Amino acid sequence: MGVLIDKVIFLTGGAAGIGKECCKAYLKAGGKVAVMDSDENALKILATEFPESLLLTCAGDVRSGSDVKSALEKTIEKFDKIDVIHNNAGIASPSKPLDQTSEQEWEGLFAVNLKSVFWTTKHGIDYLKQSRGCILNTSSMVGEIGQENHAAYVATKGAMSALTKAMALDYAPFGVRVNAVCPAGVWTPMLKKWVGEQPNPGEIESYLNNIHPLGYCPEGDVIADVAVFLISDAARFVTGNIMPVSGGAELGYKR
Repeated sequence: MGVLIDKVIFLTGGAAGIGKECCKAYLKAGGKVAVMDSDENALKILATEFPESLLLTCAGDVRSGSDVKSALEKTIEKFDKIDVIHNNAGIASPSKPLDQTSEQEWEGLFAVNLKSVFWTTKHGIDYLKQSRGCILNTSSMVGEIGQENHAAYVATKGAMSALTKAMALDYAPFGVRVNAVCPAGVWTPMLKKWVGEQPNPGEIESYLNNIHPLGYCPEGDVIADVAVFLISDAARFVTGNIMPVSGGAELGYKR
């Protein structure tokens, strides 16, 4: 039996990259998944890959409280409950120092990467209190250790990791756990876009392999496997944890 049998997971940004790998892993583990994403074409493709009885796709913008509320309500209508909210939606561009980042770029990153967590919690926490469920946030190792030429993104992920701990304390009395999964480099469309913004894109693949002591930059399935654990009952006494899935990228002296 799968470790997520009878679990209903609401997943943002689940139509591509790490999110899609998590969606696939959750379904494989026996869960039912509602995916909210702004990419309608990617959602249509996703919907053809899994039975309608197990997957709900919701087109919407995580920056919009009304869109998030509507997607959560559709999930309840279809599956009757929500056991997990996985805040995975995120953007990584632009890749710039702080003084070169525009106000619009700053606000755009925070709206997608962080305010979306505000909306899913605002409109979804009562469902999780009813199910004594959990929240999983997709953070990043750069929020813990920093990264050059990526100030606004780093700030959003540092804030997400701190927010995870605050939420864990606030919702523990209701039996709701809150954790974050913390990748370093993972080959996704978002990472490939970031590579293209670097001054030396031709050297980046070697760089990304070398920053991971285990010797390679992985695909999103390694994140999905840990995400399955964190939202399962096997992690029932784990909360407030910022779980590195980084191949050791944060360890040792790098210069």
